[in-house]
Amino acid sequence: MHRLLCLHVFLCCLSMALSFCPSQCTCVFHGRVDGTGTRSVLCNDPDMSDIPVNVPVDTVKLRVEKTAVRRIPTEAFYYLVELRYLWITYNSVTSVDTGSFYNLKVLHELRLDGNMISVFPWDSIKEMPRLKTLDLHNNRLTSVAPEAIPYLVNITYLDLSSNKLTTLPSDLMDIWPPFNGVPISSNASQKVVLGLQDNPWFCDCKISKLIEISKMADTPVILMDLFLTCATPDNLAGVLFQRAELENCVKPSVMTSATKITSTLGSNVLLRCDASGSPTPALYWTKSDGSPVNNTVQESPGEGINWSIMSLHGIEHKDAGNYSCKAKNVAGAAIATISLTVAGTMSTTAPPVRPSVGTGPTSQGTAITPPIDISKSPLTAPTALPGSLTTPSAAQKPPKPISGNSSQKGSLKEAKNQQGGKKLAADEKSKKTDSSRGLKDLEIVEQTADSAVLLWTAGGLLNDAPLTVVYSPYGEDDSKRTMETKAGSGKVLLDGLSPGMRYSVCLVAKGSTTGKDPCIDFYTEDGGQNILFFIVSSIACILVLPLIALLIYKILALYCKGSNTSLDTNELEKESYVKFETISMKQRTLNSHPTELWARRPTNESERLLLCSRSSIDSQMTYKSDSSRSEYLC
Repeated sequence: MHRLLCLHVFLCCLSMALSFCPSQCTCVFHGRVDGTGTRSVLCNDPDMSDIPVNVPVDTVKLRVEKTAVRRIPTEAFYYLVELRYLWITYNSVTSVDTGSFYNLKVLHELRLDGNMISVFPWDSIKEMPRLKTLDLHNNRLTSVAPEAIPYLVNITYLDLSSNKLTTLPSDLMDIWPPFNGVPISSNASQKVVLGLQDNPWFCDCKISKLIEISKMADTPVILMDLFLTCATPDNLAGVLFQRAELENCVKPSVMTSATKITSTLGSNVLLRCDASGSPTPALYWTKSDGSPVNNTVQESPGEGINWSIMSLHGIEHKDAGNYSCKAKNVAGAAIATISLTVAGTMSTTAPPVRPSVGTGPTSQGTAITPPIDISKSPLTAPTALPGSLTTPSAAQKPPKPISGNSSQKGSLKEAKNQQGGKKLAADEKSKKTDSSRGLKDLEIVEQTADSAVLLWTAGGLLNDAPLTVVYSPYGEDDSKRTMETKAGSGKVLLDGLSPGMRYSVCLVAKGSTTGKDPCIDFYTEDGGQNILFFIVSSIACILVLPLIALLIYKILALYCKGSNTSLDTNELEKESYVKFETISMKQRTLNSHPTELWARRPTNESERLLLCSRSSIDSQMTYKSDSSRSEYLC
């Protein structure tokens, strides 16, 4: 009976503790028919200055709004193990401790908007593994620490709007598609909502990925406000992200000297990759299992260019596999892979040759290195450069043992056979080398906007030897094109090219034992410049030809006029000028008629008409006397 009473008292106390509500808060229990339910607590007393500590332990949703709370202490919600929604909004919070959200294992939503937080403890998110929503808008955040990136992978709603952010870590966008390598899917569960508006963004290469997302039509990352604008630098102030063009910001491109390399066991191998981009990308080597490679050398010969060499000494079978070279800068990343194959076996000693033993079968295969007596023939490990294929030499094949009665004659014959075998192997190797190096004098002629002609000299190759022409835009190995031809043709037309681009073309001989094929780079003509030149030339011709014709006409006219000068002068004197001296005085004589004071001269009709047309003023100038009269009247 006593035990039952104690149990009843304990249950009563527990129920009172569960239902107890802080004096400055309001507690609501949302019950269900089956007796279960959830409890939410709202604390909005303006006089509240601290986070309440006596909140019911079964609280699922806690809201602290419009209070005077200035700080969130360590382990403030340690006992609220069922808390899923925590809203501390529009208060006066200025500081948040690193352990403030300790033990909130099931928290789904954290809202701290409307406060005065300038520094947020991003590593505290690791205490909330199920967090999906993080709202920090309308605060005073000035930066997002790079250490926060691993903790934001599972966040699907992140609001950083209305803060003082000028930039973001360049790797932040890499945790979401399409920059994380995951294919873009239309599944709504993979959508990520970002609120980044109303911040003074400095538009440079660090946020180039964010600017790229703002220009994408279909992306799983959804921006609350698509019209994000740049605040600085001055040349981009007020420009929308969708129209911003960044300077000195180019994604890296990486290229290796070869994609597949085969080398013999125990040799040295050098793998090289080159990268370009702006800013200058850094290079990293990794193995197929993702582990980094340390024995590398890296150098940047100029701005925007970098190269790296990885060395492997005395390779073994465990060194075979894929080696990746990754180039990375703030604008993006690129990767290229080289596959290394290790062939052959190596032995340090060989059993002595017994003359009495007959010739037996020998192992066959180009990838097997037979045993060699290191006391007479020391082993040296060859070095395989990038793009080269290292295979065992024919000189390594041992001569077949012979049997005889005389050991001296047998040894002599064996030495001769060895020398003959070495010479034969050297000749075969020389022939292979000559054939692999037969192609030379590569030249590009007759470049146009969309085609070019490749010339070469076959050299040591046969005229009917098959060749493969491989060409692609420079640095774009994914868009290679191939053409089949013969070595003796010496000429091939490359068509379907783009104008104004740089191309790389290589000749690959079938059966060549070397990976280094002759290549040449060239540029196609810019078709737009040709059209512009044609238009300008046409306009110039239209304007100049009439002027030339007019000038020729003037010259001919002046020439013709000069030849007829004397003739025109006589005609003008004859037809344009009339001599008015048709009337002359004559001396008076006593025997003459008193009325005849003037002498007459015959005149033609034209002179008569001209004289009649003289004005009255001219007629008054004529000498008159009492006995004189007008000679001509009209």
